[in-house]
Amino acid sequence: MKDISPRLWPYSPANSPIPLPDRPLLFTPETVISLTSFSSTFSQEDMLNRENIQAYVAGFGNESTSLNELLVAQDAPSLAERKPVLLLGELANPYRLQDMGMSALPLLPVRLEGICRTWADALDPRESYPGVHHVTLARTPGWWELAYIGMATKDQLMLIKEWLENGIRGSWRPVKLGEGNLRFEHDMALQPPHEGDVQWDGTAEHVSLQAPDPTGPSLDLKDVMMLVHARQGCYNHRGRLARCAHISQRNFHDNLFRKGSSHRWDAVLTLR
Repeated sequence: MKDISPRLWPYSPANSPIPLPDRPLLFTPETVISLTSFSSTFSQEDMLNRENIQAYVAGFGNESTSLNELLVAQDAPSLAERKPVLLLGELANPYRLQDMGMSALPLLPVRLEGICRTWADALDPRESYPGVHHVTLARTPGWWELAYIGMATKDQLMLIKEWLENGIRGSWRPVKLGEGNLRFEHDMALQPPHEGDVQWDGTAEHVSLQAPDPTGPSLDLKDVMMLVHARQGCYNHRGRLARCAHISQRNFHDNLFRKGSSHRWDAVLTLR
């Protein structure tokens, strides 16, 4: 696959968080490099700690060049100097990463299990109307969908946090998940449950379908950072969520935003 400029990657607030990458990538400020090869000795049953995550990610590469060699060519920190950060919504879009002034960052697909991407119930005014509703997380037992991790340095994590906050300190909080599961995913055609598959008992939502077979090992949650919206949290319509997989950003803004209440992050997600 041909490498392209981040500016040729489509993005607009109207259709965020789609389109997301359809393959593993190395983002750089000048070029998006497809990672087209992979090798690993880990199995789907393994649980990877930080060092094993770094070793697993090192199995990605581009033709005859390993990911670590690609990072060296960019004069960027090696994988040993990076930690996995869960990236949601536009945070995994190369166009948006260039907006942030992000340096070289590997982007690898993962499967969320038991947790879902949902819209943060707040509006960032930095885009043309209707602005940007960033993406946060909430629990949904039985759920699965694709997301991405970035193998990031501490400075890159702080850059993401500062960019999300846009001067409103404390509105986004770096955390570690205390529930759900993350695993590396190699089936880029994986589809989440349909909207009708989410069952509601009047108190909580869940999915009772059998999840697709795993294609990669799990990541130890205590070694993965993420950012959640720590003020309004996410949308709440009588206890139900507005999942990004089912509701586009424009639809959320026009039909749901400020027409319901808000979950606080600590009411819909258990953290360590």
